[in-house]
Amino acid sequence: MWNSPSEFFAMGGYAIYVWSSFGVCALVLILEPLMARARFRAIVGRLKQEQLAEQFDKEISK
Repeated sequence: MWNSPSEFFAMGGYAIYVWSSFGVCALVLILEPLMARARFRAIVGRLKQEQLAEQFDKEISK
């Protein structure tokens, strides 16, 4: 197959495509959970604000 590690990493001239796609995939696997967690926290924060606003409105209308 390959005679040396450098031949393996060169991938027969396709190294740029192979390693860049590997890098993009790794980046997505790292960023996706972080972005999902940030979105979840934003939604929970917005729901808490709405709940506080409703409580405030109920107290004022009494």
